[in-house]
Order: sequence, then structure tokens, then C-alpha cells
Amino acid sequence: MTTVDGYELQARLLRALSHPVRLRILNLLVKREACVCHLTAVLRRPQPYVSQQLAVLRDEHLVAGRREGTIVYYRISDHHVAAWLSHGRQLAADGEDSSAMFPPVPEGALPDCPCPACQAEHSGGHHQSQSGDAAAGQPVRARDQS
Repeated sequence: MTTVDGYELQARLLRALSHPVRLRILNLLVKREACVCHLTAVLRRPQPYVSQQLAVLRDEHLVAGRREGTIVYYRISDHHVAAWLSHGRQLAADGEDSSAMFPPVPEGALPDCPCPACQAEHSGGHHQSQSGDAAAGQPVRARDQS
């Protein structure tokens, strides 16, 4: 059995988490699973860019995907990721800029999103991801989130 340097593994995870868009993706996926087209609509970023960020997260086993036809739905791979995000927000609140704001996670279908889940909600059907529906709200200060 090969010994792995735990500090090196931890550093790789922290590098994967050290990008604001990747953190936002993870925050979105904590609330509900989502396909690339949905993440693209929420983030207002090009699909190749979102896919690159997901690849980094997937390579470090922070997200996992499930295929439904031609669409891959991504989700957080482990509940510890959600806990880390929460702790990270708390650390940001206690740091130099205690006025840090985190944009709310959109709830339900997005009007400009072509993903099957949003389209089903727009057409009157209800498509619920395996992770459930998202809860949303007003922007929350880092200090106010737990």
C-alpha cells in the first residue's frame, strides 16, 4: 500500500476550492443538482467555461454526476463539502471584510434556461431533481449565514 501525503491532498482540494466561480457552483449544487446548461444560465458564463470549472471540481471528487439521456446532472459528492462551504463563509465574515455578500441561489425555473428541469416547470409540469428544490432568498451577509 502506498502512503499518500495528506497535506498534498489537502492542498489540492484547497486549490480546487480557491476560485470564486467554483465556490458559487458548489453553493448552487448544495441546494439542488443541476446540469451544465442550468449552471451556465445561473452564472451567465459560457458553457465551455462552466464545464472547465466542473472538471476541476470533478477531478478532486467534490462533485459527481449522473447521466439522464444526453444530459449530466451534477451534485455535491459528499456532505462534508457543504459543511466546508458554510465554515468558509463564517471565516470570510470573521476576516478583514465582514461586509462580504453572497448572492442568493435562484429558486425554481429560470426564464432563460433551456435545461429540461426549467422547461418542465415552465410548461406546467414539475421536474424535481434528486437533490430537491432550491431555497432562495435575499443576499445574505457572510456573518448572517450559518
